[in-house]
Amino acid sequence: MRKIRRLPRRQRFSGLSFNRMLPNLMTLLGLCIGLSSIRLGLEGRYGTAVLAIAVSGVIDGLDGRLARLLKATSRFGAEFDSLADFLCFGVAPSLLLYMWSLQPWGAIGFLPPLMFTSAMALRLARFNAALDSAPKAAFAYNFFTGVPAPAGAVLALFPLFIGLAAGEHGQLWLLALVSYPLFTAAVLAVTAVLCVSNLPIWSFKNFKIPTAGVLPLLLGVVVFAALTFADPFMAGALAGLAYIVMLPFSLRSYRKLAREAEARRAAAEMEDEEDGQPAV
Repeated sequence: MRKIRRLPRRQRFSGLSFNRMLPNLMTLLGLCIGLSSIRLGLEGRYGTAVLAIAVSGVIDGLDGRLARLLKATSRFGAEFDSLADFLCFGVAPSLLLYMWSLQPWGAIGFLPPLMFTSAMALRLARFNAALDSAPKAAFAYNFFTGVPAPAGAVLALFPLFIGLAAGEHGQLWLLALVSYPLFTAAVLAVTAVLCVSNLPIWSFKNFKIPTAGVLPLLLGVVVFAALTFADPFMAGALAGLAYIVMLPFSLRSYRKLAREAEARRAAAEMEDEEDGQPAV
């Protein structure tokens, strides 16, 4: 009988699937946009530069969630995301503020940007180190330690947000006030301290909205979206103010949950002792 000749099997391509690469590609896109904001600042286009940082912040909020949705989380992705955050939210805002307000002070004016960028690097390094630390209490996973990088960029850019909005509306006295180097330096210094602080801040990852608060929240989002399209710089300034107002409430919530967790642990230890079992 005549033998049937079989063709050799084609080898399959080896490597990562596109779904697993997509979050890292988004992070890379955000990195490029953040780097472009520095170029826009060098050209004096501060409004477009601020919007570029805002876009990179949106991408930063999406890439992590997309990675979890696609089950594509990895240590490489976490490290890459931190490096992108350092550039987009640690380096770019401080350079923009130096060029916009602090440059007349020369070397002295460069100290607040150095302080802010260094604090952001320390904050991100602490966050990465916490990934390998001992597990935290269950409620603590709903809180950041210190102001996260994107929110820190919004707070640091507050003078620039107000200045751009004031310039568009012809409020030259307000523009002169917020662009004064001492004001910008103070904002950068306070933001740097908040970034490296141990202040517990809501992460909103598992944040539950009461039923009565759903409708007001939706209406608030609609109003903020309309304001963003009408006056994006004023919307950015208001977002920074709202974040500052939120900090005391976040601290109060953390302390309340910590007291409740401690009370439950103490009650469990008492029950173990009454049963004659060693406390765990």
